Amino acid sequence: MDRHIENRRRFYSQIDSFWADLYGEEYALYDVHMLSQEEVEKIRQVSEYTGRIFFKTWELLKEVPDRTLREMGFPEEAFSFLRLETMAIRSVISRLDLIPYQDSYKCIEINADTPTFIKELFSINGKVCSEFAVTNPNAGLEQALKKAVRTAIEEAAEAIGKDRPTIAFTAHDDNIEDKETSLYLLNISETTGTYIPLHKLQIEKGKGLFDEAGNQIDILYRQTFPIENLILDEDEEENKIGIWLLELVEEGKLSIINPPSAFLLQNKAVQAVIWNLHEQRHPFYTDEEHHWIESYFLPTYLEAEPFIERNMDFVKKPAFGREGDTVEIYKGSGRLALADTQKSYTDFLPVYQQYIEHPKASILTEKGRQEGSLLIGSFLLNGKPSAIGLRAGGTITNNLSYYLPVGVRE
Repeated sequence: MDRHIENRRRFYSQIDSFWADLYGEEYALYDVHMLSQEEVEKIRQVSEYTGRIFFKTWELLKEVPDRTLREMGFPEEAFSFLRLETMAIRSVISRLDLIPYQDSYKCIEINADTPTFIKELFSINGKVCSEFAVTNPNAGLEQALKKAVRTAIEEAAEAIGKDRPTIAFTAHDDNIEDKETSLYLLNISETTGTYIPLHKLQIEKGKGLFDEAGNQIDILYRQTFPIENLILDEDEEENKIGIWLLELVEEGKLSIINPPSAFLLQNKAVQAVIWNLHEQRHPFYTDEEHHWIESYFLPTYLEAEPFIERNMDFVKKPAFGREGDTVEIYKGSGRLALADTQKSYTDFLPVYQQYIEHPKASILTEKGRQEGSLLIGSFLLNGKPSAIGLRAGGTITNNLSYYLPVGVRE
């Protein structure tokens, strides 16, 4: 065991700007979970079909009345922002969370607006595969990520009529994962952008977003800063600077990536809309698309009653939330079975989804071998399947779950 710990620390210490440990605990495992080529191809196929359903549903949701957006739990202040079409790209980088189920996969959610787990899968996974002399399923996809980021910046610049835009990549400076993810995207983009911590950005209402030196920013790449948090932002004088920023986007004085359309898809209530339309066999979806929904989505509602009536176990989670925070698992009787200890998102609309059990695998940690529940992260770049990887942890995948690299079994 001591040898394993020594090897892990030696390996990850050679990688610059990576958070192999988080919150004082082991995060990135020195281990590889092997998948067959058939499994890799199936994950990407499911991701393709699932992504197409989400992005098609956006076309419908951008036209719905305010009442529907309100029922879905969107903040009133964001309604006009949600309907903006600033780019043809609906989400530059999005991540599907999939659970292996029977001989296929089920999508439990999409993080279309602010997904993390990027550097792990596009960069670190390949280094781990080289260390263990196995095939990397994500080989060559870092170049695709670079192209996606650069294309998004070019399109954002065109949208606001700027030939030489000022680009700022931003994140909370005291969160190592957020900061290094933003710096990673900045570095691979090879653009003229700079990293500016969130607290150093300055907003002038109706005029623009500026850096500390007073230079106006044209494009804000906010990979890890969610809109639902931004809306609540106030300065020391209680000015609603988050709303001011959204207004700048609406007025064409600032472009943001991911675009507003990604925030519309971020809401987990979107899956309740999809499932409701599917149960009605609504003609908005083709017969083939209804088959995809039946095969790869889970029953999702805005109330628990459909599950209690059928005595089906279900999950209650906030419409906006991440890392398992505020997630609860219930038995079909309505009895609480398990809850995450963090309760940061209790103010958001709850969404109810059928519970299915994560498959488990033996994982090697610095504490020895243990069993971990597996969750697949599958990225979409401009809606197309890309890098895949695994989180391993408890029944509820939270910020203490491990990153488990993946390789391909020959």
